[in-house]
Amino acid sequence: MTVRTNPPGAVVSVDNQVIGISPAATPFTYYAARDIRIEKDGYRTETIRKQINPPWYQWPGIDFVAETLWPGELRDERIIDVQLVPKVVPSEEEVVGRAETLRNQSKAGIVPAQRR
Repeated sequence: MTVRTNPPGAVVSVDNQVIGISPAATPFTYYAARDIRIEKDGYRTETIRKQINPPWYQWPGIDFVAETLWPGELRDERIIDVQLVPKVVPSEEEVVGRAETLRNQSKAGIVPAQRR
C-alpha cells in the first residue's frame, strides 16, 4: 500500500503506526478497514478510514488456484492519494467574538451543544 499526498512530505501513519514520509509505502497481509492519518505542518490533519477489499484472486476457492497453480507472481498494490488542505487560523477578532457569544450564553443560562 502506498500513500501519496499533495504536497508531499507529510507524516503518514497506518493503524497508529508511522510508516514514513509521503510518498510512504508499507506491505499488508490482510484485507480490512485501515485507519490512515496524515500530518503536515501548515495543513489540516487528515484521518481516513479506508476499506481494503481482497482482489478476485483472493476469494475463497479461487485463492487456492491463484496461490498454488498460477505460474506467475500476483501482487496487490494499492495507491491512496490525498489532497492536503491548508490549515485556516481564525483571526483574533473571530476568536474574541466566539468567546463573547459563549460568555453571553452562559450568563443567560443557555448551554451550548457539545461537539463530537
